[in-house]
Amino acid sequence: MRAIRIMALACSSLLATPVVAQAPAADAFIACAHDAAAQTVSLSGHDLTIEQLVLIARHGAAIALTPAARQRSADAYGLLLEAAAEGLSVYWFNRGSGSQRETTIFSGDPTSAANMPGIKARQLANFARGETGSYGPEVDHEDAIRAMMAIRANAMSYEAASPALTQMLIDMVNHDVIPVVHAQGSLGEGDLALMGDIGRAMVGKGDVHYRGVRMPAAQALQAAGLQPLEPFGADDAALVSTNAWFTANAALLVADSRNLLEWTDLATAMALLGMNSSVTPLSAPVQANRPYPWLNWDAARVLDMVRGSYLLEADPKRIIQDPESLRASTQRVGSAWAAWAAMRDSVMIAMNSSDHNPAVRPGVQPGDSWELATPQLMQFHVQGGALSHGQGGYILSDANWDPYPLSNQVEGFTIALANMGVVLAQRIERFTNPFFTVVRPGDVMTPAQAAALPYAGGYLPSDLWIELSGLINPVSPQGQPIVNTVEDLQAETRLKVARARQAVDLTTHLLAQDIVTSTNWIEVRKVQNPARNFGAAPTAALAAVRVAVPLKPGTGPGAAGMAVYGLITTTPVTRFYPGGPVAPAAAPVPVAQR
Repeated sequence: MRAIRIMALACSSLLATPVVAQAPAADAFIACAHDAAAQTVSLSGHDLTIEQLVLIARHGAAIALTPAARQRSADAYGLLLEAAAEGLSVYWFNRGSGSQRETTIFSGDPTSAANMPGIKARQLANFARGETGSYGPEVDHEDAIRAMMAIRANAMSYEAASPALTQMLIDMVNHDVIPVVHAQGSLGEGDLALMGDIGRAMVGKGDVHYRGVRMPAAQALQAAGLQPLEPFGADDAALVSTNAWFTANAALLVADSRNLLEWTDLATAMALLGMNSSVTPLSAPVQANRPYPWLNWDAARVLDMVRGSYLLEADPKRIIQDPESLRASTQRVGSAWAAWAAMRDSVMIAMNSSDHNPAVRPGVQPGDSWELATPQLMQFHVQGGALSHGQGGYILSDANWDPYPLSNQVEGFTIALANMGVVLAQRIERFTNPFFTVVRPGDVMTPAQAAALPYAGGYLPSDLWIELSGLINPVSPQGQPIVNTVEDLQAETRLKVARARQAVDLTTHLLAQDIVTSTNWIEVRKVQNPARNFGAAPTAALAAVRVAVPLKPGTGPGAAGMAVYGLITTTPVTRFYPGGPVAPAAAPVPVAQR
């Protein structure tokens, strides 16, 4: 993959560049700003938002479990211990995992003198080893690792984690002890290998970044005033049996791509103003004929951005119909918004629910659903006893680790983004054709004025578009029968979300080229008729672009594009356009078990 990242951005920027794994180097790790370190986000397991996750991941906010979440976690842990004491077979606890699922690890009360030492030793060995072992170059952005840890802390409140494990995960986030995580080793059916790197650091093994400085984990824990974890129960399973790496990157993708789409709407308004376009495709009667909510909203949003501009005035030189790449802009961008919304809604569920195997459900009784009272499922019913404080429940094998439908939705968004990107690439070129622009810059500008316009177009937009279009092919769904053929599905979400984040970055660079082109032509239209109004938001955005890219001879597409890319990734569109039509409502997040 050709590296598109030319400018390293801090994690606190609006758009973090894709998580690109690099070989270890002293200056390779991009630490986050801690400008929100005084804030604490409460994790209930039900209502963590993407905005809160960004505050944790990119601005250093602390985390804390709500009392209800702590109690839920404690209840699940007690049920796990009680189940083994009652003689039930529990996957990945008193029985093995994967192809060893029928292997007995121990029998009876896990807290007994006969069992406790062996369980402790086994757990410590598993943590120190790192679950299955990650591989390859290191993740170079702190935000993705912090997001993964925060999501696991939130969702682990549903799992049978020991109180010590729960607290250690929270403490590491809050003390800025960020484990070194290697980028490869996950097949997408649970990010065991990457979460295993977190586990190793918890017991003082491996390396971490402590307050941005790389050092051995044992040294960092001591400096932070933390004791190495002494895991027990099924803590290895509770920590690593999750898709938290994928979910974290998908959540950051939602945040970054929202900023991109908002800028694309504003860029579309500026492109229409630069082309002296007809706005009839955006009008309410046209949109009512095809009632797709996100497409209608996007058209109304762009139309509102050009409200009061010269495009709403009669102009005998305005052509009746623009090129398709301008006419259909809101169709493609609205469709990308729709794909974004589906992905966002799915991420919200994934962040606030359990993707762990087995499902540990304290309080569930045989009468709660008809199948629970059948002989097959009664094998997994915990009566309740001293270790669970009398509470019963069920511990059931599941497939909640399979990362669908979010896996499909991430790829669907990548495809939607590429279908939007072709609009950007094509409308840049349409500005070179007087058939659409009617005039050339030299027709209305002095030679000095025309020479001061930044150069746009040429090879660069095509190069960016070709690389973007290469990401549209989905990752092939694998079916490799591994682990004695027990594990025969691989979602490869690591690759899917990396492609999607790369697509966002490439599209942002392409959008920067589009904005350079459009703002050049707004300058042409201003000279053509100095009395023209360009609307409040586009006018404010133009002023910001001119600060980044002043009018002066000799500015090429690379320099101009990088300056605008920096503007896009550090400046919210709300600075120029704070209002607008209300977007379609987000789907309500179903509440997982309480």
